[in-house]
Amino acid sequence: MDRPMEHDDDDDDEHDTPAEVDAAFRTLRRVAITHFVLFLAAVMGVPALSLTLDWWSGGRLAGGMSPGFAMAAFGLYAFFLVIGLAAATLSSAVEARMLGGRNDDDDYPADGELP
Repeated sequence: MDRPMEHDDDDDDEHDTPAEVDAAFRTLRRVAITHFVLFLAAVMGVPALSLTLDWWSGGRLAGGMSPGFAMAAFGLYAFFLVIGLAAATLSSAVEARMLGGRNDDDDYPADGELP
C-alpha cells in the first residue's frame, strides 16, 4: 500500500512574520494609492484643461482633431497602459523583496561560489 510522503514544513518553508506581512501590506497600499491618484489626476485633468485652456479644445492637430480629443481618444489609453504596467511591476517587486519565498537563497550563490 502506498503511503503519502511525510512533509516536514519546518525544514522546507520559510514563514513570514505578521510584522513582515503588515509592512508589505502597508507598502503595497501606498503603491496602490499613489497610482490611483495619478489615474484620477489624468482622468480629471482632461476635462479640467478643456474648461481652462481655449486652445485645448479649440486648436487643431492632424486630421482636424483638437488636442483634448486626441488625448481622450489615444493619450489616456497609452497612459493607462503605462501606469498599469508600472503599478504591477512595482507591486510584484515590493512583494518579492519584502516577503520571503521558498527558494530565495537559491538565487544568490554563497560566498566563494561561482554561479
